[in-house]
Amino acid sequence: MNKKIEAQINAPAGTTYIMQGNAAFALGVIHAGYHAATGYAGTPSTEVIDRTLAHAQDMMKVGWSVNEAVAVSTAVGHAIAGEDVLVTMKIPGVFQAADAITTSAFFSGKSGALVIYAATDYVPSSTQHVIDSRYFFASSRLPILEPRTHQEMYDIPRIAADMSRGNNTPVIVLASGILCHSEALIRTKNSRKVSPKDLPDTLHDWMLLPSIARQNYNKATQERIPTIQKWAETSELITESNGADDWGIIVCGNTEGIVREALNGLNLNPSILSLGITNPIPKERIKQFADKVSGNIYIIEDGDRFLEEKIRLLGLDVIGKEDQSILTIWTPEDVVEYFTKHLALAPSPKIQLPNLEPLPRPPSICPGCSYKAFALSVARLKRQKKIYASFGDIGCSTLLFFNNALDTVSCMGASDPMRQGFVLSRPDMAHKVISVIGDSTECHSGMDGTRNAIFRNIPGVKVILDNYSTAMTGQQPAPSSKENLAGQPIQFNLHKAIESEGGRTVVVDAYNVKEVDKALKEALKLAKEKVYTTLILEGECIHNIETSKLARDLEFDYDNCKNCDLCNICPGIITDDEKTPSFTSMCSNCASNNQVCLQRCPFDAITTIEENGKQKNNIPLIEIPRFTKPLEIDKSKLPDSLKIAIRGIGGQGNLFFGKVLTEVAMKTPYSGTHIIKGDTLGMAQLGGSVISTFSCGNVFSSNLAPHSADVLVVMEQSEVLRPGFLELLKPGGTIILNEFSAIPINAKKEDYPEIKSIHKVLDGYKIININAHQIALDMNDISGISTNVIIIGLLSMIDPFSKIPSEIWQSSILELSPNELIKSMNLSAYFRGRELFQNKKVTV
Repeated sequence: MNKKIEAQINAPAGTTYIMQGNAAFALGVIHAGYHAATGYAGTPSTEVIDRTLAHAQDMMKVGWSVNEAVAVSTAVGHAIAGEDVLVTMKIPGVFQAADAITTSAFFSGKSGALVIYAATDYVPSSTQHVIDSRYFFASSRLPILEPRTHQEMYDIPRIAADMSRGNNTPVIVLASGILCHSEALIRTKNSRKVSPKDLPDTLHDWMLLPSIARQNYNKATQERIPTIQKWAETSELITESNGADDWGIIVCGNTEGIVREALNGLNLNPSILSLGITNPIPKERIKQFADKVSGNIYIIEDGDRFLEEKIRLLGLDVIGKEDQSILTIWTPEDVVEYFTKHLALAPSPKIQLPNLEPLPRPPSICPGCSYKAFALSVARLKRQKKIYASFGDIGCSTLLFFNNALDTVSCMGASDPMRQGFVLSRPDMAHKVISVIGDSTECHSGMDGTRNAIFRNIPGVKVILDNYSTAMTGQQPAPSSKENLAGQPIQFNLHKAIESEGGRTVVVDAYNVKEVDKALKEALKLAKEKVYTTLILEGECIHNIETSKLARDLEFDYDNCKNCDLCNICPGIITDDEKTPSFTSMCSNCASNNQVCLQRCPFDAITTIEENGKQKNNIPLIEIPRFTKPLEIDKSKLPDSLKIAIRGIGGQGNLFFGKVLTEVAMKTPYSGTHIIKGDTLGMAQLGGSVISTFSCGNVFSSNLAPHSADVLVVMEQSEVLRPGFLELLKPGGTIILNEFSAIPINAKKEDYPEIKSIHKVLDGYKIININAHQIALDMNDISGISTNVIIIGLLSMIDPFSKIPSEIWQSSILELSPNELIKSMNLSAYFRGRELFQNKKVTV
């Protein structure tokens, strides 16, 4: 077992941790005594199993299922056997598993607890719709719990399990993606052990003939839901605060923190009724609250108008969203605007950026991704009019849309069935369309499409991009992987399984540019002859490769370079105005496979570093200090709160930056208050625009209110222009501008904002300019991985963060650095950042 997680599991009650919401929930599952967990990886739910439960194999049965429907039915089997079980998924997975969920809702047998954890994504960041699933769950007569804080994420597994067992029902925990992926302080409680229920004499209570299903539906409607509603009236999931103002707000789930963060800046003090359960609603508590409020009552909820509609049915005149509102997830800024309008408050000034906007920055496949050669081939064939369209699927392959290698995306497993329908309607185009799917998605639901093509004798080309994992969500094992979650060898063979369906199957090394192109052209040619081909391109996800293989061993031989721009194919390479190329810190060396840029260069202008006797990194090691005693800090000298927002692009180290800040705060008096960190995860992190936030002290949400941040950090210079970012800075706050540019995929260099124009926009702000990337290179860090730590060093010198002693910053960095080499590199970078400020070598 992972030592860190083992310590968390065995921690005595009252121990405090900074934990991601998903990890807090998972720890709560363990401490609540669950016996089993399964699910399908889907952002933002994945880390419940992946980050914590996967490391508790000796305490409970944990494993991924091939899809959500299978996971729910597997969980039902656990519950029938008397065990308390958890199922995890994101909202599209709920609908993939809809039949299994609605059927399990009306079983009548006594069983172990069945808890379904469904993570919402109302932005959306990593899914394709923003459906409010509460309507679906409520019509299935299932209770819905919505955690409001990270502490409640930890507490609620125990509540849900007790509710499930006590009321003979599956229980839905509907968790906001904001809580799932942000981090905050939690305090543990005593763990418990739960004995599995005895087996019944027969399993007839799990028979749902139509007549039995009707009876069970009636019972769930007339007995189950009223019983839970009565419980909810006095539950800890309902809290109320009486304010000085004559109006009130009813909130649920994550919106409580959002609302309080906004009200904190507006100096408003209404009464607030906060619900951690939204089906059934506590009718009497709501009526009592309404009787005490003389003014208007407003409903603030994510999703659609589910809660508002439920409360209106009680005969209460409440105010919710505007008619035809498209607001599905609230931010503090939205709350400020909402109450500014409804309460006729003075509006906050808006920051205008005339004639200068940031370029769209879509996510992209990772530098060195095994999909690159395929993407180049498809894009070329489309330009040549040899491919009309590429039907896509869910996963990393979706990002090929931005490489002009994909045209459509629907739900999991839909790519080839969509292609099949198109070919049935346009049989003369079977050789001009392809479908694309990842290996884990093929195993999830794509194989049905493969079988359908054979069943209906539909010719064409299906491409499976096989990277041996569920890569988009964090490289979880799939049936196509080498080992399952328990470390056991997987006997399933994707190649043989596809081959057994009956079509032509071809396997190619995904990094071999010529072979990929050749195999695709041959398959298209045969499609014209009524042949159905499945082309499997094999290349392991670079995130599963050992770090040493990701260190760049290539450099440019500029004597041979003809500035042809053929190598400019991924974020690992940039070119200047004369098309002279250079490597960036994002180069992953194609995981030491046959590098695609090397294959593309016709002039031998890319050579290996070893050939010229150079080394990969040459940062001198420094002595690592040892900190044994905690430093005493005068709490009175610290501000009421610290807040910072960091903008950049995926891969620049925002996550590490935030981790350092939380470790620092935990070593100060802020550890007795509230500490919250938020990050962009999912598709957006893959080369797209990302934002991280950190706050501690008198704070409520990972989403910062306007004009509240002490410092804004800009890791990529144009990202400072993103709408709403500058509005976060409080008057007199500081902006750290890292003068590093990364042209978005498919963007033209001439359209990218010039640094002079950016400086002009920021005229009047307190700016500290730094080129941390170049400084890292000057330190012989050719990978540039220490860029973010240089800026951390700089930040530690800026008020109010400078009030925290340097020793605390150092010890926090060292604790998060995995080995002596990285410790030395990071500490050197930290000192360099401080030195630059002290010696006034940064522009202020």
